[in-house]
Amino acid sequence: MLTIYGALRSRATRPIWLLYETGTPFQHVPVIQSYRLPDPHAPDAPLNTASADFLAINPQGLVPAMLDGDLLLTESLAITYYLARKFGGDLAPRDAAEEGQAVQWALLGATAVEGPALDIAQAHAKGTADTPEGNALITARTEALARPFARIEAHLQGRDWLVGDRFTVADIVLSECVRYAMAQPGIYDAWPALKAWLARCHARPGWQQMWAARNAEPA
Repeated sequence: MLTIYGALRSRATRPIWLLYETGTPFQHVPVIQSYRLPDPHAPDAPLNTASADFLAINPQGLVPAMLDGDLLLTESLAITYYLARKFGGDLAPRDAAEEGQAVQWALLGATAVEGPALDIAQAHAKGTADTPEGNALITARTEALARPFARIEAHLQGRDWLVGDRFTVADIVLSECVRYAMAQPGIYDAWPALKAWLARCHARPGWQQMWAARNAEPA
């Protein structure tokens, strides 16, 4: 059976959201990141990215990972696009032009949005957002997001979705990068089309199913 390895408090949200959208059966093995454990090698430690059993699957020791028969993929974007192509129907690009557009939005998310958005998320998660250092970091990262957010905002004028006038894998992977910044109050207010698009993404039953499962995991 198709197997996804990785806790949902990781980039495993991307392929699992897509699989929920398609109703594809799969096995989920919730491998936790080793840095979240006091001693990942302790006898009673849960399956984690430093566990020998997981390293036998992915020697790089990162999640998510996917096994589909003999095929191993270990990058979340590649996994999600593969699953869209195999199981997603209209979630996948329909032609070469849509393929190029979908990859464009994935790469914009990975290279221009994810880093600063994750820094903002981590500042809030660590409780440092309201310190002088945290405020300075959030200000700088919000400024870094202005350029890609403006690009997304301009593209979404008169559109509900990124590619082909329908919800696709591109919306999944980019919105999951944009989502990391949502802990910062008002961060999307300057970008109303982006904010409305993210709300549409989060109204999807597949996202809500994934998010409920994520929130049920240990923080």
